[in-house]
Amino acid sequence: MQAKEPPLVRRWTRHPASVGKARAELQKALANWCLTAVEDAALVVLSELVTNAVRHAHVSRGREIETRYLREADGVRIEVHDAADERPAARVPGESGGWGLGLVDELADRWGVDDRDGVGKAVWAVVTATDGDEA
Repeated sequence: MQAKEPPLVRRWTRHPASVGKARAELQKALANWCLTAVEDAALVVLSELVTNAVRHAHVSRGREIETRYLREADGVRIEVHDAADERPAARVPGESGGWGLGLVDELADRWGVDDRDGVGKAVWAVVTATDGDEA
C-alpha cells in the first residue's frame, strides 16, 4: 500500500493579491500530481474560497489564511482555513456578488465547513475528474 502524501500547506495574508498566489501554488501542485484534468474547476473553487476568506473573515490584524491541498485518487481536496467563526452562507446572486458558493457547489463533488482546533473554521471542497476527463 502506498503512503498517503502529506498536504501542501501555505499561509497567506488577508489581501486580495493572495488569491492569485494561492492559485499559482495549486496549479503547480496539480501539475506535479498529474491532475491537470481538474485544474480549471479546482482553480475556480480555490479562488472563490480564498476570496471569501479575504473579504469576510473579519479577524484581528496579523491573522492569516491557510490553504491546504491534499491529493486524492482522482482529484484534489482544497481547504481554506481562517480564524473567523462565522460560517459561509449562500446568498441570492446579484449585482453585488453572491455567486461564489453557487460556483463551488456546481464545480466540486462535495464541499463543507469544519471546525478547527482553536478558533475559526476550515471550508473545504473536493474536485475530481469526471468520467470523460483524464486525470
